[in-house]
Amino acid sequence: MANLQTKYLGLTLKNPIIVSSSGITSSIEKIKEAEKNGAAAVVLKSIFEEQINYEAGHLNKIGKDNAEAFDYLQGYVTSNSLEKHLALIKEAKKSVSIPVIVSINCFSDNKWTDFAKQFEDAGADAIEVNIYICPDDRKKSSTDIEKEYYNIIKKIVKKSKIPVSVKLGYQFTNLIQVVDTIKSLGVKGVVLFNRYYEPDINIDTMELTNNSVFSSESDIRFPLRWTAIISDQVKGIDIASSTGVHNAEGVIKMILAGADAVQICSILYTKGLGEIRKMIDGTEEWMKQRGFDSIDTIRGLMSYCSIPDPTVYQRSQFMKYFSNFE
Repeated sequence: MANLQTKYLGLTLKNPIIVSSSGITSSIEKIKEAEKNGAAAVVLKSIFEEQINYEAGHLNKIGKDNAEAFDYLQGYVTSNSLEKHLALIKEAKKSVSIPVIVSINCFSDNKWTDFAKQFEDAGADAIEVNIYICPDDRKKSSTDIEKEYYNIIKKIVKKSKIPVSVKLGYQFTNLIQVVDTIKSLGVKGVVLFNRYYEPDINIDTMELTNNSVFSSESDIRFPLRWTAIISDQVKGIDIASSTGVHNAEGVIKMILAGADAVQICSILYTKGLGEIRKMIDGTEEWMKQRGFDSIDTIRGLMSYCSIPDPTVYQRSQFMKYFSNFE
C-alpha cells in the first residue's frame, strides 16, 4: 500500500485531502463523516467580517442616531458570532482526531486580528486567512492594495502561535512576489486559489444574482499552472491547491505539480462525502501501478523546473494550438 502521508503547515496529514471551508464544515456530523471517509483535515466554515458588520448595521437601524447603541449592538453581534465559532472549534476538536483549521474571512485589519489568540486557545491547529479587497478605488495603486493585505497578515501572524496560511485570489500583478512577501511575514502556507462570489444579472427580473457557486473539473487548469510555478519559485512555504479537484486524477495532478495538499469542496456537495474515499483509493492505485511508494516520491515531478520545457507553464496564447483548426 502506498504511503499518502504528507506535511502541511507543520501538521502531519495521513493523506493530502483537506475538506475546505464551507457549509459542510459548519456541521459536527458532516465533519465526523468527512473523517470517516478519509479526510486528512478540515477547514471550518469561515467567520465572515462582512457578514457580522452587515448584521450589526441592520440591527443598528433601531437606534441609528445613538452612538452608544451602535457600539453595543456591534459588540453584541461580534461577540455572539465569535462565541458560536469558538464553540464549533471546541466541539470539532472533541469529535475528530484529524487537524482542525479555522478560517477568518476578512478585508480589514480591525480587531479581527485579535481573534487569532482565541482560536488558538479553543484548540485550532492552524488558521487560514481568507482576504479579498475589491480594487474599486481608482486612486489606489496595486502596491497600495497589496500593502493592505500585508498589514492584515502581519497582525494575525504576530498574534498567533499556531501556523497561519493565506487563501489567495489570482488577481495579482505578480503572484510570485506576493507569495514570497507573505512568506517573509511568517506565513507557513498558501491556498491556491480562492473561489469568489461572481455576480450575474437576471435580464428577466432585472435583478442581480450570482453565478454557480460550484467549480467544474476544468477549473483545475489555473491553480495547476501556479502550483507548478510557485512550488519551484518560492521555497519554504507549503501549498494547498484548490478549485477543480474533483477526483483522484485531480489530486495526482496537483501533487505532481508540487502541491503539499489539496482542498476539495464542490464535488462533496454534488456527489457526497464518499468521494473522498474514491480519491484516496484512486491515488493509491495509480501510485501502485507505477511503483511509487510515497507521496514524497511524486511531489513536484511535473513542476516548473522539473520538466524539459518549463515555458509550457508560461504560455497564454492559443495560436500555436489552434492554428490547424479552421
